Amino acid sequence: MITKRVFGRTKDGRKVLAFTIADGRSSVTVLNYGGIIQRLVVPASDGRLTDVVLGYKTVAEYEENGGYLGALIGRFGNRIGEGKLTVDGVDYALYCNDRGNHLHGGKNGFNKKIWSYGIAGNTLALSIVSPDGEENYPGTLKATAVYTFKNGVLRIHYRAVSDKKTVVNLTNHAYFNLNGESSGTALGNVLWLDSAEITPTNETMIPTGGFRQVEGTPFDFNEPKPIGRDIGAEDTDLGQGNGYDHCFVLKNRAGEFVHYGTAYGPATGIAMDCYTDMPAVQFYAGNGLNQQGKWSKYVSRTGFCLETQAIPNNVNVPEYAERGSSYLGAGEKYDYCAEYRFHLK
Repeated sequence: MITKRVFGRTKDGRKVLAFTIADGRSSVTVLNYGGIIQRLVVPASDGRLTDVVLGYKTVAEYEENGGYLGALIGRFGNRIGEGKLTVDGVDYALYCNDRGNHLHGGKNGFNKKIWSYGIAGNTLALSIVSPDGEENYPGTLKATAVYTFKNGVLRIHYRAVSDKKTVVNLTNHAYFNLNGESSGTALGNVLWLDSAEITPTNETMIPTGGFRQVEGTPFDFNEPKPIGRDIGAEDTDLGQGNGYDHCFVLKNRAGEFVHYGTAYGPATGIAMDCYTDMPAVQFYAGNGLNQQGKWSKYVSRTGFCLETQAIPNNVNVPEYAERGSSYLGAGEKYDYCAEYRFHLK
């Protein structure tokens, strides 16, 4: 069952709607502003309903504050080095909004848009048309994100098509804290990631080529461990990110649906199994958080993100594109999904 209400208005007067998908005692609330997951409530081991995603209470806070809390990211999630993009021999200069690089779609990415919506049963479909030349991307892109929440499973199905060759890398930027969004830092959350490699970066967090084995490093989550256990270790890549903000390369090929991770909140007993058919996930430990949230101040590392995607900057690094390219031909269908399966451990 999906209910709809007015969440508020943007500063220029546009109406923002909130859609709540009920699943027994659990529920998820999604805004048509930025496709934002504003609230996700599941029962803890003691029966108490617990909101496990960070967010804000007003439209103004989403407009004015940073962090991309809960937002759908596009056209290109994560970073493109120096905003440089070449499509069929034509160079495009994308807006650089992060240390001289293009991040999360640029100046006004999909997280700032009002999306059209459709409801069918317990399914919410949000859609948007990004015109040719928006943020200097080629092609008119039609994108859809379909949200379902049933039997404890939140599924986001991403689809897109363009009338010209372009690049697309959609993801969601939800910050999770399985001990509760107002419980303090998420460093005690336990994480397992089925990944043998990360992509090392330069000093501006751009992967420029190569893979780094995680075994024996702070990036090894192949055995479950608290997020905070090694986050302060002496390590060049870890230092450049001020903690975890790195692309973990998954073992599947693009299009192969796999269970790639599990997170667990010891204080609540809430576990989250993560699945995707994308070839990588950006694990961000919320190092830069510093804002007033729904019910408390979100300090550094209050929540963590698992952003499924293609490898960042793959449009400029052929060996990354081999694991799953973000180039999308005219009329070709972009079709990927991510699932978050909640249960008690």
